[in-house]
Amino acid sequence: MKAFTIHRYGKNEQLRLTEMPKPVAKDHEVLVQVYAAGVNHIDAMIKNGAFKLVLPYKMPLILGSDVAGVVVGLGPKASKFKIGDEVYAQPGKDRMGTFAQYIAVHEDDLAAKPKNLGMEEAASIPLVGLTAWQALVEIAKLRKGQKVFIQAGSGGVGTFAIQLAKQLGATVATTASQKSFNLVKSLGADVVIDYRKDDFEKILSDYDVVLNSQDKNTLQKSLRILKPGGKLISISGPPVPGFAKEMGAPGFVKVVMRLLSSKTRRQAKKLHVDYYFLFMKANGSQLGKITSLIEAGKIRPVIDRAFPFKQTNEAVAYVESGHAKGKVVVSVQ
Repeated sequence: MKAFTIHRYGKNEQLRLTEMPKPVAKDHEVLVQVYAAGVNHIDAMIKNGAFKLVLPYKMPLILGSDVAGVVVGLGPKASKFKIGDEVYAQPGKDRMGTFAQYIAVHEDDLAAKPKNLGMEEAASIPLVGLTAWQALVEIAKLRKGQKVFIQAGSGGVGTFAIQLAKQLGATVATTASQKSFNLVKSLGADVVIDYRKDDFEKILSDYDVVLNSQDKNTLQKSLRILKPGGKLISISGPPVPGFAKEMGAPGFVKVVMRLLSSKTRRQAKKLHVDYYFLFMKANGSQLGKITSLIEAGKIRPVIDRAFPFKQTNEAVAYVESGHAKGKVVVSVQ
């Protein structure tokens, strides 16, 4: 099969279109023919080597973290899907590889594709949808009447998280450029702050939850807009020692992460708020709940551009540039 791979880490490394062995579905795995794949910042980060200490992938590595496609094979113990089912998934940290014609995915990570979405639309959902779900539902337990600040509202996670937060009954504040105001307001944002002109710390206060996806300075300010007992959930770091333990990283990595997050954890404790680092996990059951919301018309995908498979390098570079509004996908079939 054809796949886009990297052979070593590096910011200047390009993905290579390579001939790779077609995967075989084992035990509870399902073989999926890839029709479309979502492109995410984590793809560029892995290519650049950002996670090489905690996620030691073998080379050559097929990148790609979102998939929508059709079931074409079943492992000996797989029972949740049948040949011909249209599915989508975030395959999991040790099973990435959606920039390819086929991928084997554990059946627990898969969900039925929303019937009202095409393949490209469906491929835009899993990683950002599960990130928002695990942040707002699982960790924050966001509920009606609470206030949540979702940074970078026009980005992939932001466009989904705003919609999910509104479905949970929250008041939503976000940051965006002036040209993206109409987009984030159409998704349900109640308070929109122009990050190029205004300081959100001077505008927002007594928030229950912050979903942080930006830099350290933004994180520090975000801690200060929370009310006592509030929660800051960061998907951009710094990671906490428990993350290294969860990933099975060496002891020195745990020490490094403890040092990296010590200032943030101390400040959170001083302000009487809780700090969480979220590294999204694959979860087919949660994705099924997201499917229900999409089929009910309560959440819609936001896609900036769809690239042909041969332009996967261009798609990754476009996402890395930070100019995308919503999600970027590649059409494999």
